[in-house]
Amino acid sequence: MTDAPDITNPDDPAWAAAAALTVRDAVADIPVTLKALHDGQYVYIQTIFPDPDESRQHRTLRWDPGRRTYVDGPEREDAMVLKWSMVSHATGLTLHENAPYVADEWYWKACRSDHSGHADDKIQIYSAYPDPTAKALLSENGKLFYLTRKGDEGEEAVKALLYANYSGESVPKFAFARPSGSRADVRAKGHWREGRWTVAFARRLVTGHADDVAFSLDGAYPFGVSRFEIAGRDPEPGAEEPLFGCGDVGEILVLRFGR
Repeated sequence: MTDAPDITNPDDPAWAAAAALTVRDAVADIPVTLKALHDGQYVYIQTIFPDPDESRQHRTLRWDPGRRTYVDGPEREDAMVLKWSMVSHATGLTLHENAPYVADEWYWKACRSDHSGHADDKIQIYSAYPDPTAKALLSENGKLFYLTRKGDEGEEAVKALLYANYSGESVPKFAFARPSGSRADVRAKGHWREGRWTVAFARRLVTGHADDVAFSLDGAYPFGVSRFEIAGRDPEPGAEEPLFGCGDVGEILVLRFGR
């Protein structure tokens, strides 16, 4: 137990009380350094990873004169994902597991959530049962599984904009909003400086919401990290960051609380 760090300040001296652990991102192939603290009510996690550019725009719309409509531009926001197991059995939390699982996902987005001081709180369901909204994936043993990604109860931190007519060569795809309900459970803030991101998360140990992992001080909580959105998509050669949406968990980590 320690003093609560200010997650909006990447240099808060409170982080010095936490030991650092560095893992390798499975897709981006970069080091991600993590620190964790708690104050008895909240858990705080700081992630640090290299990135030569600060990318805070996402899919800015471009006018297509041939189609007379707007299409997604090449911009892809920077992101960091913490993915927590919500099942009792051992799981690697990857997109090629041989057994189903459910995961609580804290998804920080440089464009679509950072403005409000939050991460998008979501659930991932990796199931053997087909669903019309799910992404079909192959497990390691060649069995079909289906990935469903849902936002927690409440409103997201952005709303999609619609343009009936030409409004300029490029226009924003999203309007900023305040998240609400369980979707607003995870506070988060990112700072880019001198070629690296520092992204910090904070959440109550127990939110009271069924779509969140509940922490107790005597528990052990498996999780993984990903530099890119975990969506099971193929690379986009035309995007500024072709691997956006191709993220996955590599090494499984375990969070335990000190007294």
